Amino acid sequence: MNLHEYQGKSILKSFGVAIQESVVIDAVEDAVSKAKELTEKTGTEWYVVKAQIHAGGRGKGIIEETGSHGVVLAKGIDKVEEVVKGILGGHLETAQTNGVAKKVNKVMIAEDVYYPGESEPSEIYMSVLMDRDSGRNVIIYSTEGGMDIEAVAEETPHLIFKEEVDPRVGLQGFQARKIAFNLGLSGKAFKEMTKFVSSLYAAYIGCDASMFEINPVLKTSDDKVIAVDAKVTLDATALFRHKDYAAMRDKTEEDPAEVEADEAGLNFVKLDGNVGCMVNGAGLAMATMDIIKQSGGNPANFLDVGGTADAARVEKAFEIILKDENVKGILINIFGGIVRCDRVAQGIVDAYKNMGGIPVPLIVRLQGTNAVEAKKLIDESGLNVHSAVLLQEAADKVKEILS
Repeated sequence: MNLHEYQGKSILKSFGVAIQESVVIDAVEDAVSKAKELTEKTGTEWYVVKAQIHAGGRGKGIIEETGSHGVVLAKGIDKVEEVVKGILGGHLETAQTNGVAKKVNKVMIAEDVYYPGESEPSEIYMSVLMDRDSGRNVIIYSTEGGMDIEAVAEETPHLIFKEEVDPRVGLQGFQARKIAFNLGLSGKAFKEMTKFVSSLYAAYIGCDASMFEINPVLKTSDDKVIAVDAKVTLDATALFRHKDYAAMRDKTEEDPAEVEADEAGLNFVKLDGNVGCMVNGAGLAMATMDIIKQSGGNPANFLDVGGTADAARVEKAFEIILKDENVKGILINIFGGIVRCDRVAQGIVDAYKNMGGIPVPLIVRLQGTNAVEAKKLIDESGLNVHSAVLLQEAADKVKEILS
């Protein structure tokens, strides 16, 4: 589950991570009053106004309606309302929104932390995530903060450091100090960074996150170390332990079809292909997508109906799949173990009739308990449904339909 920046920062702060203080608004008329509150709290006289959407690259992104960027510095309280008007309620497209502009329903007004002082501010990249190869959490960091980490990795890989954490003992003090040393820090900034790293890792573990990415972590001109940004992804399967975090979910930022499927108890992920998939079981779903690809098609979705594929459930699955205009055919691949194949077949027939027909060809493969009876039901239904016994046979039918 992805979080907005202001939500991620609130979690960081609760674990003792120093952050850039801010306020959040969803109405232009609140901009000035909230900015004044921020000034009373921090003393700031300049304000960073940030669009809150689930995407990075907001500073370079453009609001369609106004031409404003998604992150703008307001140099004074008299500029705040004008800047907020240019962002709030508009549609922001960035390099990470896949060509789709997202509506900005909230903006964050943050304190200016790039103030002059005894030393130059410096930006640092830092993230915590799971390394799948080693099975350990890893802290990735670089002196090249504020830039796309992918570009840094490609052009200057020697500037990226990694620190693996043994899950049996957790992050050790010497590791936090090593990170601060590799970043070239000393004195107060060195101590601040060691504390920052320890608190960041504690937040990552404590909230069952999949990823924390802070870009940039800022060493200020007076040697403080604070999180200026926060990109946070939580492990959705662990949210039962964190009811307060689960309440942070913003469904308006998610694909509507995926939200609808989730509310119906279906496991659904939208893809970019042309063949819809309806299966029972995640492993079978992966195999089905592979066979579609090998047959010359591209899977349009991952949809696992689970073990109770009755007519209502199948009908809902059809509705969700068919919302994708790119779908040219649907492959239903069910293994009857817990659920009987004939029951699934009857569900398909009933759903088909209830919907008044399906506008794309259906290929149905049912194997397992009562598979023979299921095939007979499909074949004798009089519907435009192609039945298959073997998976390769189903794949051949997919290829035939697409051609």
